Amino acid sequence: MLEHTLATSVRTPRLTRRRPLAWMAGALLALAGLVLWQARGAAVADLGSVQHMHDHGVYSAWDNDEVIVLVRHAERCDRSRHACLDDPTGITVEGSRAAAAVGSGMRRLGLAGSDTLASPEVRTQQTASFLFGKAIETQDWLARCDDTFAEAALAHKRQGHNLVLVTHSGCIDHLERQLGVAGGDRDPGYASALFIRTDSNGKPRLLGQLNANQWRTLISQAGK
Repeated sequence: MLEHTLATSVRTPRLTRRRPLAWMAGALLALAGLVLWQARGAAVADLGSVQHMHDHGVYSAWDNDEVIVLVRHAERCDRSRHACLDDPTGITVEGSRAAAAVGSGMRRLGLAGSDTLASPEVRTQQTASFLFGKAIETQDWLARCDDTFAEAALAHKRQGHNLVLVTHSGCIDHLERQLGVAGGDRDPGYASALFIRTDSNGKPRLLGQLNANQWRTLISQAGK
């Protein structure tokens, strides 16, 4: 009995010492999870249905002329096995069809009064011509995909006018970084469109993204 009592008295402090260690380990795991969650950044909402467009405020923001849309150029000829449209530095025939479908969707939104600009690269000019059915103004900053891009895009947004920019994946990536988008979500496909809302102070808020093939779905749903 005495031996049992002594053994118990020796073990008890060890158990007591383990409790704060276990608590600290749990706290560290929780902290690590929080850091990882914050590091992941914001996700880009999928706008691929009429309901999603309503839920994320795209239609209301568009009607209030508060939107900047960044459209990536269509499929590059020099990185595809598909037939080229004409110029080898431009887009493919398949890409021109995708751009035309995006244009149909954007016209459904309403382009009257919108400002439209494109990068001077051949692939962006060709994409823009299929989007809007005509050549549009080009500006060099839309091809300079550096840390100044987000500021330049916001500076070109005029009050009372939506702004549509036909640009490059690298430029869209820089703007998404400024908005805190996670690395895994910064991957715009060909002819995809990123929607951003600007408030009265010009502060941007990400609304979401539409892939090229989702415009057809929107058109069909809106026609029902």
